[in-house]
Amino acid sequence: MNTGTGIKIAVVGRGLIGSAAARHLSKMGHAVALIGPDEPEDFSRHTGVFGSHYDEGRITRRFDPEPFWVQMNGAAISRYDEISAESGVEFYREAGVLHVGDAENPNVALVAKVTAENGILCEAYRDAELAERFPFLKSTAAMQGYFEPHDAGYISPRRLVRAQTIAAQRAGARIIAEPAIGISESHFGVTVRTNSTSIDVDHVLVAAGGHTQSLLGQSLGIKVYGRTAALFRLSITEAQRLAEMPSMRCIGPKGNNPYILPPISYPDGQSWLKLGGDPVDIPLESEADIKNWFRSGGSDQVADLLETQILDRIHDLEFEERRMVPCMTTFGNTGLPCIGPVSERVTVAFCCYGKSAKCSDELGRLGAMALLGEVTAELTP
Repeated sequence: MNTGTGIKIAVVGRGLIGSAAARHLSKMGHAVALIGPDEPEDFSRHTGVFGSHYDEGRITRRFDPEPFWVQMNGAAISRYDEISAESGVEFYREAGVLHVGDAENPNVALVAKVTAENGILCEAYRDAELAERFPFLKSTAAMQGYFEPHDAGYISPRRLVRAQTIAAQRAGARIIAEPAIGISESHFGVTVRTNSTSIDVDHVLVAAGGHTQSLLGQSLGIKVYGRTAALFRLSITEAQRLAEMPSMRCIGPKGNNPYILPPISYPDGQSWLKLGGDPVDIPLESEADIKNWFRSGGSDQVADLLETQILDRIHDLEFEERRMVPCMTTFGNTGLPCIGPVSERVTVAFCCYGKSAKCSDELGRLGAMALLGEVTAELTP
């Protein structure tokens, strides 16, 4: 491992937060090894670990109901251009985000309040105005919409991880494309083991999502859930009809509050609409549960619910194929991520409530700073 001029650090988890942390630490001059496997080629036969960034579409925007996440979103989005410039990889499209729901729902009015307080440009539309501005909507009666036109749209989490990894590598990071299988700490340092090697470092940042607690061999009180998103393949004509569609947050009760991504080109060359939400949370209580969930391909029952929801919201939608996308999310009790030391030499950065893709660069930076001793107390496990 390249000793560099700073401390020796291993970042375990080559996903959204881990790759971001590795970029920040490498740019500070530290000797960093970023450890984690490539994306599995075949989920159904894969026996190793899984991540939740294997996708081309996640909503990004500055708005969030909670001040902490507004801060995270704004800080991360402000660095999108920097990350692209450092890596040569584009991962963001400013398509805007439409927040829409029943006009009497207080969570809809909250969008106007929060955006005004934080200086976030937001356009308001009601009923017929909403239908005229966004003609793809199936129903707008008694509905209120707030549209964020700037610093909003969608990112490709898969391409963002690639960008962060390339930028980290160009700043001096060493990439080890294998899963970590063990972490051993002593008074003198930490040893991280993979199937083919072991690495001795001064400190470790574990950013392995739902795998974090099992890798550490201890519970931090974080729950892991399996979720299902659905993809709908569009014809060329249908994709062109919906080409100006923004990303959408449908505000409603739990189970009827999906997010919808506009037509996005996937690696197969086809255009797919994506819809996800939280109609069903499936507890994943062990490594075996996580692996079995991803290998299963997701829930047909949830995909059926999501199909009904998208047909209820997009006017005259026609699709040629439906696919399921399994994912996992991590939840704590505070509404804040879990970022901070768990021992003298081991720090964690995970537990993001399904919110981390858009603001992962700032969460990774916070993980890096926590490892270096600058701890934000309310985030510390």
